[in-house]
Amino acid sequence: MVTLLLKKSYQHKDLKEVKFKDLWNDYGVFTTMRVVGKNKKIIFFKNHIDNLIKSLKIYKLSRKNLKRNILKLIKINLSKIKTIDHLLRVAVNSKMISISLRKRNRIKKNFKLKLLDYKRVDPEHKNLKYKKILTYLKKLDNREYDIALHKNNKFLETGTSNLLFIENNKLYSPKNNFYKGTTFKFFSKKIKISFRDIYLKNIHNYDEVILIGSGKVVTSVYKIDDLRWKRKSFKIFNKLNKIYHREV
Repeated sequence: MVTLLLKKSYQHKDLKEVKFKDLWNDYGVFTTMRVVGKNKKIIFFKNHIDNLIKSLKIYKLSRKNLKRNILKLIKINLSKIKTIDHLLRVAVNSKMISISLRKRNRIKKNFKLKLLDYKRVDPEHKNLKYKKILTYLKKLDNREYDIALHKNNKFLETGTSNLLFIENNKLYSPKNNFYKGTTFKFFSKKIKISFRDIYLKNIHNYDEVILIGSGKVVTSVYKIDDLRWKRKSFKIFNKLNKIYHREV
């Protein structure tokens, strides 16, 4: 279970604080950003906010001064806390803006994936329809596990992150039906990522499976028990890790 260190909700019309709602499974969108250091730097902040506003327009939830109000609320709430490494979530629906903060846990070395035959609702966008995924994630220790979503025997993404599959030192991503997150877009500008259908039955062709995202950052998967797959290398993981840390 995730422990929230900060949780606030504000109504759109006057930014008055109201009873907190996490907004999960509402009609709306969200973004999760990593906050690091005493100066409370938000990693890839501009890209996160731009993606959030873009999604709000697609879902027809945009309104006058919304971006300015979101930035104002983030600034107000971050000023109240002392952070080292946390995850800041901003969720928006038609009535309110909700902001929450939780500690980012360190990922264990023997990180594993469990399979879930499921495709997110409107997967190309980071919407709030996460009820089924959250049901499964709550049962797991997020330092050690995530769920790998798949449909029609093809990998899509995890419950929290994008997936990369490494074959002969080349990086591959699932072709479609997943959200290209901010961290994914960052790496796609730094290193070549090719798109292909990644079939469950072909998992043993891959030397590495890597998660990338705000929370998992760059995480090497040790094994996928359901498919009897185990990690064969750290080569690309180490490369991506260096690229990320040079940037942040």
